[in-house]
Amino acid sequence: MLLTISVERSASLAVPSDLGFLLHKHPEKVQLFSVYGGTAHVFYPEVTDDRCTVALVLEVDPVALVRGRSDAHDGFALGQYVNDRAYVASSLLSVAMAKVFRSALNGYCSARPELVDTVLPLTITLPAVPGDPDLLVRLFEPMGWNVHAEPITLDATRPEWGDAPLVSLTLTGSLRLADALNHLYVLLPVLDDAKHYWVDDAEVDKLVRAGSGWLATHPERELITHRYLAHQRGLKDAATLRLIQLDDRPVEEALDDDESAASRPLVHLRHEAVLRVVDELRPASIADLGCGSGALLGALLKVQGVARVIGTEVSDTGLSKAAKRLHVADMTERQSGRLSLLLSSLQYEDERLGELDLAILMEVIEHIDPDRLPAVVANVFGAMRPRHVVVTTPNSEYNVRYPALAGGGFRHPDHRFEWTRLEFAAWAGSVGESYGYDVDLRPVGDVDDEVGSPTQMAIFGRRTELEEKA
Repeated sequence: MLLTISVERSASLAVPSDLGFLLHKHPEKVQLFSVYGGTAHVFYPEVTDDRCTVALVLEVDPVALVRGRSDAHDGFALGQYVNDRAYVASSLLSVAMAKVFRSALNGYCSARPELVDTVLPLTITLPAVPGDPDLLVRLFEPMGWNVHAEPITLDATRPEWGDAPLVSLTLTGSLRLADALNHLYVLLPVLDDAKHYWVDDAEVDKLVRAGSGWLATHPERELITHRYLAHQRGLKDAATLRLIQLDDRPVEEALDDDESAASRPLVHLRHEAVLRVVDELRPASIADLGCGSGALLGALLKVQGVARVIGTEVSDTGLSKAAKRLHVADMTERQSGRLSLLLSSLQYEDERLGELDLAILMEVIEHIDPDRLPAVVANVFGAMRPRHVVVTTPNSEYNVRYPALAGGGFRHPDHRFEWTRLEFAAWAGSVGESYGYDVDLRPVGDVDDEVGSPTQMAIFGRRTELEEKA
């Protein structure tokens, strides 16, 4: 099997041979590594001022692959030794990459750490991979690759035989090297669809680690997870839930991809429900408390009459994602003057969040430990005291409608609790009575006659002083 990775000289990489630092492999050396099924050779066939290419050649030992297998004497014995496994990219190559390029896969470079996050002009070639051109385009294009997949004929002298179920693959694109390697690490076994080793819970960990940042939102996520995890539905569901957690994407959006779920992602319905409330209340100042990556902030900035939008998060990472998503660096002075991204904890008073017309806690409270929730309530409804507060949270009764949760559990691994409709209504009523707010409860999403809506919403309206005294 052969894999080559080339990088061109560019503004981001003036010296192409710096690829050697990222791969921890010196361009002037030929290195050999013992891997499962054979030997991996790493060398650089091309190193110039304009281009650098590294090659990984996996020399497969067919005898070693068969030796020790319990089924080694089954079927057509010769076929176990005479086949195309030595030439066609498969899970064998993926495993070899994981050993030979481990540091690069993990985004680690001690000698030149600044290179890890550098976007490089890359060209990757694989002379023979399983699949058809359409499948390869569907798998690789969503991550930013330009895909050239050329079918391979069985025999050039016998055109009537047609094409082999193989293609010659070339990928070009500008990506981080770590991202490129992780794409290959996951998708090569997916193309092969026949892992050479036992698949268990450990494979879920590998998939979550390598797929973080791209797999949760990939349009072919179902196909990828099913094939990577050897079509084991339980492992696929576990991987889906964990991927959503890492990628800051509402888990219901992934669960909605199941045939039994609603046709429209719940995250969209939730945003629409909150924006309808914004349209009803016509606030001039809004704070999205626990804004995450800023998905709602962009929509709030477009609402007519809103002069001030605030997004808060407890981590710099979350705020950085929001700033990048909203293209804050490219905003005009007038646009940026309407938006504030604040590092702030819901458990502590923040004077910057006073005198608000509306505060939004969308899918936030269930991430708070129950013993800390009263402090958050006291801060939001007592100290901050906006005119209106909107709270959304999952309806735990609806979880039975999600196949992935049929056996129990929460919709998100970070949820500390999930309430039934009665529990949420009791909590909202108690908060309203304690802090002087009227409460309007509404469903979000399609309402099931037995279990209600997937999300539940409470709209709190602050009573006037006269109403409170009366």
